Amino acid sequence: MKETVSSIKSVLTPAVIIAALGYFVDIYDLLLFSVIWKPSLRDIGVSPQDLLATGEWLINLQMAGLLIGGILWGVMGDKRGRLSVLFGSIITYSLANLMNGFVDEVWQYALLRFIAGIGLAGELGAGITLVSESLPKDKRGLGTMLVAAVGVSGAVFAGLMWRFLSDNGADISAWRTCYFIGGALGLALLILRINVYESGMFTQLVEKDVDRGNFFRLFNNKERFMRYIYCVLVGIPTWFSIGVLVTFSQSFAENMGVIGTVESGIAIMFAYSGITLGDFSSGFLSQLLRSRRKALLTFLLITAVGFLLYFSSHGRNAMQFYFIIGFLGFGTGFWAIVVTNAAEQFGTNLRATVATTVPNFIRGSLPLLMLLYKGLQIYFTQWQSAVAVAVTCIIIPLWALQHTKETFGKDLDYIE
Repeated sequence: MKETVSSIKSVLTPAVIIAALGYFVDIYDLLLFSVIWKPSLRDIGVSPQDLLATGEWLINLQMAGLLIGGILWGVMGDKRGRLSVLFGSIITYSLANLMNGFVDEVWQYALLRFIAGIGLAGELGAGITLVSESLPKDKRGLGTMLVAAVGVSGAVFAGLMWRFLSDNGADISAWRTCYFIGGALGLALLILRINVYESGMFTQLVEKDVDRGNFFRLFNNKERFMRYIYCVLVGIPTWFSIGVLVTFSQSFAENMGVIGTVESGIAIMFAYSGITLGDFSSGFLSQLLRSRRKALLTFLLITAVGFLLYFSSHGRNAMQFYFIIGFLGFGTGFWAIVVTNAAEQFGTNLRATVATTVPNFIRGSLPLLMLLYKGLQIYFTQWQSAVAVAVTCIIIPLWALQHTKETFGKDLDYIE
């Protein structure tokens, strides 16, 4: 135990601390919409019958922004540096979220969620890349674990903030205040980041005549392309769980006959409490087993059990359903390993591009999964359609993991 605590202390560098805090604000802003989508849409005049369709449209726009932003920030991270992305992305999404607090029409909301999505796309990949290149190879898993675990707890904070403000009668609409808080936290982080230094590996790379941040190089070589695709496919259960099963948990609970009222905001808090614990646990397991692949396999299997419990919730009460959501969150708490694995799979000249685009392509898979989920409902019930997509979200990652190379302890100082 003392050795574990000592190991964690040894990786608490300024880069790790700032990346963790940055990802905390990133996740707060990213998941805030999932917490407050219903009251915010009601407040700006969306009719009850249009709430669900409008909410799904806005979250898809946000995810589309993440997809585009992932490419933009990833390329910039390899061309201009990891720190330039950390600064640029946080300014973009912080200003967008501040402005979100002033919207009074759906088109304004949609535009700002799209812009916020673009900004939110850069934080995690740049932070993980910077941390991975700054720490010793036998300890970088602990550093990225801390970044992800601290970061995802931002969703819990978003849920708690919403509950506090809405229960205590904020002077203005509570959801607007939540957006103001997120934007202010992001801008405050800019001051802390002044003392963070650029990655030494990147600094050395700049001095060489090397093609950096060429996104298309991921597609002009079959082996490299498949290596990249495997990194993306391994992570798809995470955002199906959050984007569909947790965000719309109230609708699923009603259809499955869960006793009592299930609120999306509370479901988000339970899910991300589980994800926070899962990210710590998967990170430690990876270090203990000295293997990214074995840790990923373990948590994919736990996720499969979580899906099974979720879809067999007929007749359970709301609190039991919340705990099942928490367990599902724990199972999908392998985000740190997914992004760390992606960063370790590629050379320094493409690392930021990969580490930034992979998590955002995973997030960006949500509209495709939603399309499949909606398409199946033409022929099947909501429950049956969700089960079919969930099974797909386990089988495909297990297949991809079989073809993924082990990267634990790999030397990252090389060119792709």
